[in-house]
Amino acid sequence: MFFVTGQGLWSSLASAVMLMGTIVLAVAMTLWASRFLSATVLRGEPSSFSLELPPYRTPQVGQVLVRSILDRTLFVLGRAVSVAAPAGLLIWCAANITVGGQSVLLHLAGLLQPLGELMGLDGIILLAFLLGFPANEIVVPCILMGYLSTGALTDYGSLAELHGLLAANGWTAGTALCALLFTLFHFPCGTTCLTIWRETHSAKWTALAVALPTAVGVGLCVIVRLVISLLL
Repeated sequence: MFFVTGQGLWSSLASAVMLMGTIVLAVAMTLWASRFLSATVLRGEPSSFSLELPPYRTPQVGQVLVRSILDRTLFVLGRAVSVAAPAGLLIWCAANITVGGQSVLLHLAGLLQPLGELMGLDGIILLAFLLGFPANEIVVPCILMGYLSTGALTDYGSLAELHGLLAANGWTAGTALCALLFTLFHFPCGTTCLTIWRETHSAKWTALAVALPTAVGVGLCVIVRLVISLLL
């Protein structure tokens, strides 16, 4: 919406290049994070990976269906509900309870506004990422809910309508770039954090899994915002 305009071959190529660049950046930062952890908190600790292959047997359709439903679908949904249910209640309360004529949602966004401006974003965007902790898919609906001051999550009709709404609320190409970077580098969703905690049984490693990507995202956004401010 902010970087590639028009249609045709060149627009498709530009979109592909942007997507490829995003993937390459993610891989590069993953390798850097691995090197950083190996030189700090994991320094001196041996690392190994063992993979045990089970014996090959003829698949049994009944067992496959039962395991797929019970061990995977219901298990994942159970974890998602345990995180999403209280978060959904929190979002509804923040959007519908007013203090001084403004919703709690807007008050919280105002508190985050200085940090948001430092990162090239705004308070609504940062708050949407926080409210999107149970599921990253609700970040954009939360942004729209904040901009439109509605009491419920809001969807958009088309990319053109979404572009118009974002531009009307101060979004520029720089804002979109910082939002893209923070989307790529921020804390994992609630279900992932719960899985990390249950697998490691360590609050320290869970906190590190939240802090490290978030710190990278905040740092990159601040750098991009400073570079843009120097160039303009």
